[in-house]
This record gives sequence, structure tokens and C-alpha cells, in this order.
Amino acid sequence: MDVRRRLSKPLCRPNKASAAACETLKAHKQQYLLVSSPKASDALPLPLYLTNGLFFTMFFTVMYFLLVRWREKIRNSTPLHVVTLSELAALASLIASVIYLLGFFGIGFVQSFLYRANQEGWDGEDESNEQYLLEEDSRRGVTTLGCSVPPPPVRRIASVVPEQPAKISNGVAEKPGPLIAPAGSEEDEEIISSVVAGKTPSYLLESKLGDCKRAASIRREALQRITGKSLEGLPLDGFDYESILGQCCELPVGYVQIPVGIAGPLLLNGCEYSVPMATTEGCLVASTNRGCKAIFASGGATSIVLRDGMTRAPVVRFGTAKRAAELKFFVEDPVNFETLAVAFNKSSRFARLQSIQCAIAGKNLYMRFSCGTGDAMGMNMISKGVQHVLDYLQTEYPDMDVLGISGNFCSDKKPAAVNWIEGRGKSVVCEAIIKEEVVKKVLKTEVASLVELNMLKNLTGSAMAGALGGFNAHASNIVSAVYIATGQDPAQNVESSHCITMMEAVNDGKDLHVSVTMPSIEVGTVGGGTQLASQSACLNLLGVKGANKDSPGTNARLLATIVAGAVLAGELSLMSAISAGQLVKSHMKYNRSSKNITQQAAS
Repeated sequence: MDVRRRLSKPLCRPNKASAAACETLKAHKQQYLLVSSPKASDALPLPLYLTNGLFFTMFFTVMYFLLVRWREKIRNSTPLHVVTLSELAALASLIASVIYLLGFFGIGFVQSFLYRANQEGWDGEDESNEQYLLEEDSRRGVTTLGCSVPPPPVRRIASVVPEQPAKISNGVAEKPGPLIAPAGSEEDEEIISSVVAGKTPSYLLESKLGDCKRAASIRREALQRITGKSLEGLPLDGFDYESILGQCCELPVGYVQIPVGIAGPLLLNGCEYSVPMATTEGCLVASTNRGCKAIFASGGATSIVLRDGMTRAPVVRFGTAKRAAELKFFVEDPVNFETLAVAFNKSSRFARLQSIQCAIAGKNLYMRFSCGTGDAMGMNMISKGVQHVLDYLQTEYPDMDVLGISGNFCSDKKPAAVNWIEGRGKSVVCEAIIKEEVVKKVLKTEVASLVELNMLKNLTGSAMAGALGGFNAHASNIVSAVYIATGQDPAQNVESSHCITMMEAVNDGKDLHVSVTMPSIEVGTVGGGTQLASQSACLNLLGVKGANKDSPGTNARLLATIVAGAVLAGELSLMSAISAGQLVKSHMKYNRSSKNITQQAAS
């Protein structure tokens, strides 16, 4: 309803008996409008200009004082949360002045402006409110004011969704469920209608309602009405939507179910691990499990972390290539590196700068920072530290133009030779010696056949294809499944799956030495999706849940070795299946649905 237009019809048609009652209502209305609401300027018993001057002065004085104090703390490495009595008083004064200024120049000004601009509109709204009250009373007959008003019309929302076809199960048609579910309450129905009409932004539902589950339900229903497509089959209940607010997913309407299988036990460095794998690919868990069995029967595998350092590479520009080279030499100087490391390490308790590798393209300089990040995967941590260093360098090189905190020399979520050569995250090598009898009985193949196939497929074949870090059979299969199960970033499977698989006959050609070398496994056991209930349970199964308080970074490094061990098992089993000619047969048996596809398409 547009309240800016005055109602053309009178509020009610009073008869002679009710005329006095209607006049009484108007008199009360005029009396209410004459009563002024409290103003922000009433905060002190002083003239308005003195009150304004006092709060203005207090705001800027206190703000300047706090900024000076915080700058001194940053320079002296004093924690910001340690405050003195004077700082507490300053904070209280700042809050009081902000509240006053918002009340005087914000809320009060806007309200007065709108009142002057739309005075007739507010009158229309008041009359509308009175009309509503009278209509409520009219449901019992005559209103308490004696005004006779007809009952209000019932508002209905028309369905914009076409009728869904019936499902067919065993030749019998089933009645389809309703696409638009009835709202839980009239209030929810109004919010859904508002979202559909575009009046309420969908992304504001959580903040407005204060209930993440209810917001997801309303957003889901609005989406169905807007698109005309059913979300039946996408679960809504049974998930903690509070746990993803502001950190894992925005605008949720449900969650996808991915089955989790267990491969193992994987005997790695003398310990047994049951490896969780979230996947929808048949045979993957079974194949990896067979590889674990072969490794276990041969005495286990050994995994070693060669390097541990997350990277971030900003790009900066100068007026000339000479100036870019000067900064390169400055950064690479060991004396200056220590100064930069101090600025970097102040950004976090766990971030420790390890190295800075520079590359120049014309007058643009790329600086690849590498640092330890504890048990976190560390992208946000290193980005914060890099920003501290850039702020410091800006004072030394004021003509430096920072074009981006990431210049793709990192390189994140993209196949890159720099990750393959220099490493990123955890660089791991894992090896095992598989006995001859295990190769024959468990893997159903021969040592010589595996060695030859690995050379022609994983090495020569990948080289023919121009592969970059893809000298393996299917490392990404295992990496993706473990990443999803344990709450890692699935997109980082791109560089984390860089792997070279090596096979060699040992012990006079009887046994098989197999290894995987993975230079950029990017994992963490804190932050991101690792704190969600399901993913946290999988990390707990591996014994790496959360941060290691005694030795920060130990849990994340152990998880990286487990990933490499699982990849070793998967490589061993798949290569054996290909060598023995069992790949197609096993996939036809275990990786095909038994459902009638024709009937599914018809439904």
C-alpha cells in the first residue's frame, strides 16, 4: 500500500449516534501528534549549540587520543586488548558521543526530513492504521466507536509453479508431493512473499530473523516459487546452519549428502589409520582399501614431510624496471629479510616467514612469500602477514604501487610449475616395498608388469600429454575424497594432486618398490570446514582433530602424510587393476546403477 497518497474515502461513515465517537478518535489523534518525542539534544540541560559543540569536541578529541595510543602499542608490540583506565574512559566517551551524534544527525534528522516531505503520507498511514483497528472490531459486528466497516478481503498468494508430473514406481503412478510447502506461520508466508517480490534481499534473512534454520527454509521456499523448480530431495533438516554462518557458505537452502567410506587400516610409519573418503564414484573406496591391504601385508609404508610452507605472492609496480630491481635486491638481502620477518611475524602467533622469492616482469615485481602456518591451511594467515610487510615497504618505497595481494605467482587453485618445483603447503614423499607374494595374491598381477606399465603410462604417457604434475594414475581421486571428508578446500585439489608415481623392481626383481612424491599438499586441521560436525568427526577418526597445543603444525603435517599414504594405496591398486585387465570388469560390476534408467527418466 502506498501511504504517500491521502485516502480518497473517509475513514468511516458514522451515523448520528456514532458521530461523537468518531470526533473523539480524531481529538485523541491530534493530541498524540502534539506530544513531541524525546530528542538526542535533550541529553544535557544546555542550549542546543553548546550540547552539539561539547559532543563534537569530545568525539574528535577521544578519537585522536585512541588512535595515538593504538599506534604506540603497535610500534611497541603491546597487545591491543590490554587497556589502561584512561583508555577505558576514552572508549566510554567515544561510545557516548557516537550515540549522541547518531541520534541527533542520523535518526532524528532523517525522521524530521521524511516528516516534512511526506506529511500527507503519514496522515494517510495513520488513517490506514485506524482503518485496520476498526476492521478488526467490525468482525464482531459494530465497532466500539460505532463506525460500521465491512470485513477486510482475504489476501491469497497465487502459486507460480506448474503442476509436477506424477512419479512412477513399479508401474504404479504415485501422487507427487506439493512443490510449494505451506509456510510454518502467517509471518513466514509474508516474508516469503516479500522475498519473491524482491522487497526483502535474500542475503539479509539470517540477520533479520536471527534464526539460520528458519532463514534457510524461507529462502528455499522463495527459490522454488521464483524458479518454478522443486527442491524435493535436497535435505533441509538435520544440519546446523549456525555453524556455517559467516565462514563456510552463504545463502544456504539445504545441504548435499555425500556418502563416506572407510579405506584401511593403512599402516603408515608404524601406526594404523582408517582413512575416511567422501565420494560418489563406485570402486574408489574399494580399490584404495585393497591397496591398503597390500601395504599392510607387506609391513607398512613410510611417509616423510620434506617441506612445510604456505605461499602468497603479491604483485607491485614501479615507474621503471630499475626501481623494481632495487626492491628485489632489497628484499633478497639477508639483513633486510630479518627486518621484514619481524613485521610479518607480528601478524600472528603461528605465522613465521621462511623465505621471499622474487621474479620481475618489466617494471612489475612478484614476491612469493613462504611461511609456516601451524595447524591451519594458512591462506588467510599468510595474506595478513604479507599485508603487514607491504605496509612497511610502502614507507621505504613510496612510489611502489600495490596492484594485488595475489599476483598468481603463489600459485593457488591452479596448476603451476612453481608449485611443482618449489612446493606449496606440505611437500611429502611416501614409499613402500610390496612383497612378491602380495603382488600376486592381493593385487593379482606381476612385479615386472607393474614396472613396465608405470613407465609407459605414468611417465612416458604423461610426458606425451604435456602433463604438469600429473605423472600418476589417479591421485586426484583420493585427494578429493579425503579433502571433502575432512573439511579441506576441494578446489585446492588442483595443486595438491600434483604427484609423480615411481615403481621399481628390487630384491633381485622379486619385490616392488613403489613411491609417490607430492610437493604441494595443502591441508589444515583448524579453520574453514574442519570445524563442521561431520568433517570434525572424520578428523577425529584420524587422530588429527583441531590444533596440536604441544607442537603447533604437527596435526596438519600428519594429515598430509596420511593423504600421501592413501594416494600410494590408490595408485598401487589401480595400476594393478589395469595391468591385470580388471579395470573395466570391476567398474561394470560395482560402478553401475541397478535402477531402471528408462523409468527414472519417465518420472
